[in-house]
Amino acid sequence: MELLTPAIGLLFWMALVFGILVFVLKKFAWKPILSSLKEREDSIESALRMAEETRAEMAKLKADNDKILAEARAERDNVIRLGKDAADKLIAEAKERAVIEGNKIIADAREAIQQEKVAMIAQMKKDMASFSIEIAEKVIRRELSDKTSQEALVSTLIADANLN
Repeated sequence: MELLTPAIGLLFWMALVFGILVFVLKKFAWKPILSSLKEREDSIESALRMAEETRAEMAKLKADNDKILAEARAERDNVIRLGKDAADKLIAEAKERAVIEGNKIIADAREAIQQEKVAMIAQMKKDMASFSIEIAEKVIRRELSDKTSQEALVSTLIADANLN
């Protein structure tokens, strides 16, 4: 039972040693331990603050990136729309030019056909006149082969000339 109820002398010496230990610890170890704990607490606090600032900055950067992406998409859509409008305009102009050119070609072809037709008719008239003269010449030669038929034709022509 001696362990459960220590003697007074033992308690005195234990208290004295404990006091010396507390004094030595307070004098030499307590301040460095507390300062190192304070430094550790400050470094943890600054790391947490830096992490929070970094998180806020990352959120801001993400928002900026989203905004830039939205602007880029809008500009891309605008450029695509402008390109499509320009292409549609070029196609419409090309179609219009093709229609105008086609109409011009058709008008030129009609005019050329008309000129060819007029030239063909003139050529046919010329050929017909030439054929008529040749036929008339052959007929007159045959009819005027003798002298009496020549005199009869001359008198008929003179009579017709006087009447007109």
